[in-house]
Amino acid sequence: MSARALIINADDLGYDPAVTRGILRAMREGVVSSATFMVNTPFSEAAAREARGLSIGLHLNLARGTPVWSGFPRALLGEDGGFVESRAASLPPGVVEAECFAQLARLAGLLGRPATHVDVHKHLHRHPHVLEGLARAARAAGLPVRSIDPGMRRALESHGVATNAHFIGDAGTDAYWTLERFEQHLASLPADGVIELMCHPGYRPETLKSGYAAQREVELETFLHPKAREVLEKADVVPADFRVLTPGG
Repeated sequence: MSARALIINADDLGYDPAVTRGILRAMREGVVSSATFMVNTPFSEAAAREARGLSIGLHLNLARGTPVWSGFPRALLGEDGGFVESRAASLPPGVVEAECFAQLARLAGLLGRPATHVDVHKHLHRHPHVLEGLARAARAAGLPVRSIDPGMRRALESHGVATNAHFIGDAGTDAYWTLERFEQHLASLPADGVIELMCHPGYRPETLKSGYAAQREVELETFLHPKAREVLEKADVVPADFRVLTPGG
């Protein structure tokens, strides 16, 4: 793809009610153009009711909570029947594929429309077996998948799966998307290709302990700030969503 498109995608819709409220505000009042949805949490149904009509993909969750697929092998789960993040690398591709299909079906049922794309909580598709299973499901569903580096991009494309050409974003000790950093990145965007800017806006979680909590509020402030729109206009960018990568999108 030669044309440039910027997707500003917020991860973790459905993770926690306060996080969800912040993401939806960033989409409705700010410049965030896409989000990805965790469908296996206690807060998923409420999040879906609030998010109908927005551009939403699947935040495939293999790190926490319980599987959606009823046939998920019990031996691959923790003692409580939930996912164990440290075991993700050893999940067989077929299991990942089946769980991905199940989570996609749950998303469509909750939102009343299919996912726009898929990415993975904690980037667990950096593990080859997870990437293999995800690629199989995404190819069958005709959905794009987030790539976070050139190697992953090549692997997805070799499976016939559409993906972004460039990826920007992180979540560490400090809030990543300050207004200053947003302005710096917008001034130096690649000249062409689909660019995903991953972000984590929200209010600090009210039900869960998270290492990325107050940082979410900094990001929310960034994407709500009037200057964020000014920066986008200066760069001649109108944020898009992952449907730019699908036929008829």
